Amino acid sequence: MHTIDINCDVGEGVGNEQEILPLISSCNIACGGHAGDENTIRTVLQLALKNNVKIGAHPSYPDKENFGRQSIFISDENLKESIKNQLAFFLSILKEEKGVMHHIKAHGALYNDIAKTKNLATVFLDSIKDYKTDAILYVPYNSVVAFEAQKRGFTIAFEAFADRNYNDDLSLVSRKEPNSLLKEGKTILAHIKEMVINGRVKTINNNFMSIISQTYCIHGDTVNASEILMYLDKELPNHNITVLK
Repeated sequence: MHTIDINCDVGEGVGNEQEILPLISSCNIACGGHAGDENTIRTVLQLALKNNVKIGAHPSYPDKENFGRQSIFISDENLKESIKNQLAFFLSILKEEKGVMHHIKAHGALYNDIAKTKNLATVFLDSIKDYKTDAILYVPYNSVVAFEAQKRGFTIAFEAFADRNYNDDLSLVSRKEPNSLLKEGKTILAHIKEMVINGRVKTINNNFMSIISQTYCIHGDTVNASEILMYLDKELPNHNITVLK
């Protein structure tokens, strides 16, 4: 039996957390950079605590206009200040709700940029260094940020995307492409099985590339996210895969 973590990005204005949270094991809550405010953070925190879901902060580029999904020009100092402020805001509400931060996961374009750019990875890690003994960092396998984080003593968990297609270099297929997102439960199940059981991912070019992951993301803002998660909740045990709560 293989045991995995399934995480979702939440608190992003979709409002489906009540359906999603009972079906996952960890969540990444928007901290106000690309989405989220005090009300959404508090509401999702309460649901996460009720459902025994591990709580993570989901900081991003400060860019609500583009939902944090475009790289933006920002100075290192301003980016560092923004990430620190997002985390401080999130943690102040988390403390009031008597919760504990389990992990940190960057969002969107910031996540992709720190995966491949050393300077940005360094800026991001400097921004969150105060939490490295308290929280796990979710990062992509074989990425620049993973390498730099390990050098700096962070505890990391490799993340893979259950609902996204991959290029041969293990980068995600751009959301500008029509086949970037997987939306069918059966397709996502096959994607997860390949990674969990065989340690590899089938790329957009029908090649198989080695990958390691401890946590698998289903995007909470996908229209049918709750249906996908219900399907996985039913089908994963039939393939000797269980979600650890």
